[in-house]
Amino acid sequence: MVSTADNTEIQPSSARSRLVAFVIAVSFFMQMLDSTIVVTSLPQMAGSFGVEPVTMSIGLTVYMLTMAAFIPLSGWLGSRYGARNIFLAAIAIFVVASLFCGLSSTLAQFIAARAVQGFGAALMNPIGRIIVLRNAAKCDLVNAVALITWPALIAPVIGPVLGSFITTYVSWHWNFFINIPIGLVGLALVWHFVPQQKEQDAGRLDVIGFVLSALGLTLLLAGLESFVHGTVSTGAVIVLLAAGLILSAWAVRHLYKAENPLLDLSAFSIPTFAFSTLSAGTASRLAINATPFLIPLLFQVGFGIDAIATGTYILVYFAGNLAMKTVTTPLLRRFGFRTILVVNGVIASTSIAACAVLSPTTPQPAIYALLFLAGLSRSMQFTALNTIGFADISPMQRSSASTLSSMLQQLSMVLGVAVAAAVLSVSQTSRGGTSVSLVDFQWAFIAIGAIGMLASLRFRGLAKDAGSDVSRHSRR
Repeated sequence: MVSTADNTEIQPSSARSRLVAFVIAVSFFMQMLDSTIVVTSLPQMAGSFGVEPVTMSIGLTVYMLTMAAFIPLSGWLGSRYGARNIFLAAIAIFVVASLFCGLSSTLAQFIAARAVQGFGAALMNPIGRIIVLRNAAKCDLVNAVALITWPALIAPVIGPVLGSFITTYVSWHWNFFINIPIGLVGLALVWHFVPQQKEQDAGRLDVIGFVLSALGLTLLLAGLESFVHGTVSTGAVIVLLAAGLILSAWAVRHLYKAENPLLDLSAFSIPTFAFSTLSAGTASRLAINATPFLIPLLFQVGFGIDAIATGTYILVYFAGNLAMKTVTTPLLRRFGFRTILVVNGVIASTSIAACAVLSPTTPQPAIYALLFLAGLSRSMQFTALNTIGFADISPMQRSSASTLSSMLQQLSMVLGVAVAAAVLSVSQTSRGGTSVSLVDFQWAFIAIGAIGMLASLRFRGLAKDAGSDVSRHSRR
């Protein structure tokens, strides 16, 4: 049942839950596309601002760190001021910041606009997920979550290709201006189709919990990001990671003891949520998130082909992601979450590791087939993970569970790239190479595939009927 603002109760319908999920997905797509599309235009932006291209990475870092800092606050804001209201505000903030990013004429202006963008993005993802959860009955949760998952699958794949096209044939400014029409459409859709709902009492803001969790997550991500880009010394990276871990542990201790904590950690006592967000879930997402980083580099650096040819391969990978959407729900209904997460996880991990055997002499049809399979299995694993995580979450836990899930997903995204970059670096150093070569990518794919394989086997610890109320899998 869903509570509206006037305290009336309405039964969520399948059509309504899908509509709400689609509306939220439009905004998610805008935010996630922005995170990937801008990377390809950094050299041109550096030229416009009169700085070195390497300096432009600060724009990406500021966005990510601002987002990390405010994600912990999103659930409380949604409960205090209304999830729909905060989601509308998040879209508006993101759109306005995108306009100023495109209009920036100096690096300082761009950094400020990106920080504001990061604040809007921090509110958008967890609040959007809360709205979807409230408007979907358990039997409709797979379809609803599948809809809001596709932006996370598609944006990292098509973002760099689209960004290259826009930067080459239009200008880098339009990588940001493109958010304006998408955002305006998102605002209109949310305003017309997402209902205003009664919120639970948020209580007073847990300032200590916010500061500790925000600093912990921010420093962890800053340490991982600095390692990936080599922007600071190894000692500084260790200090950032150690400080992040200490503050995160302190935050957890505070949240368990506080009378009115910013985040309710009781969701971690639920096996389905714990599996999908911690341990196996984090490792599985690490493998999923590392592949969009490694695959384009494999073709451009390892194979030495241009961006256009690489884009063709990426489109095949993208097609695999899309093709799986039509059969995700029937497969989950037939086999259940545990079987899918184990078996499909093994297939996904094997397809990742198999990229290690690719070379410039590999027949093109074989490369297409492997990338299509990798896209299929990646899509299924991502949707299954995101759905089972909320299968047993109670209405009172939704806000905190959504925020916690967003925090850990953000961490796994950066962790995936960091681990892949670390393997590339170690391989290059061990063979005494002056630059990354094909053999380094081979070791990276093997390592990421192995991590994904171990995570997949760990899902055997789930109960056979885990999430059956959502998947409607037979309990026989």
